[in-house]
Amino acid sequence: MKKTQRIAFAFLLLCSLSAIGAFGQATDATGAKPDNTKVNKRDRKAGEVTADQQKMTKADRQLTQKIRRAINDDKSLSTYAHNVKIISQDGMVTLKGPVRTDDERASIEAKATGIAGSGKVTNELSVAPKSEKN
Repeated sequence: MKKTQRIAFAFLLLCSLSAIGAFGQATDATGAKPDNTKVNKRDRKAGEVTADQQKMTKADRQLTQKIRRAINDDKSLSTYAHNVKIISQDGMVTLKGPVRTDDERASIEAKATGIAGSGKVTNELSVAPKSEKN
C-alpha cells in the first residue's frame, strides 16, 4: 500500500471511530441521556447506606459474595438485576439499584433473605421506568 493510501485509510478509520463514539452515547428511547440525580441526592442523605460502607469483615464479605453468586446464577434475571448493589454491614444487608420488574425485585429480596436470614434485608431496589427500557 502506498503512503498516501495508508494515510487516507488511517484518516477514514479515525473518522469512523469518532462517529461511533458520538452515536454510542447512552440515551433512552426519547433520546435523553440517563439522569441519576434523584438517586444520587438520596444516597448523599445522612445515614443513607452506600456501597463504600460495605464492611470488610470476613463474614460480611462472604455474605455479600453468597448473595451475589445466587443473583448471578439466576439467568432469568436482567442485566440490571445482576448489577444491583449489595451492602453488608454486621450481618445486615441493604439492596439498592434498578431492576426491570416487580418480580425481579421480589426474587432478589427472596434470595438475599434466604441467605442472610429473615429480618436482615432492607430492600431499596427500584423498578426502572419504561423510558429506560430498550
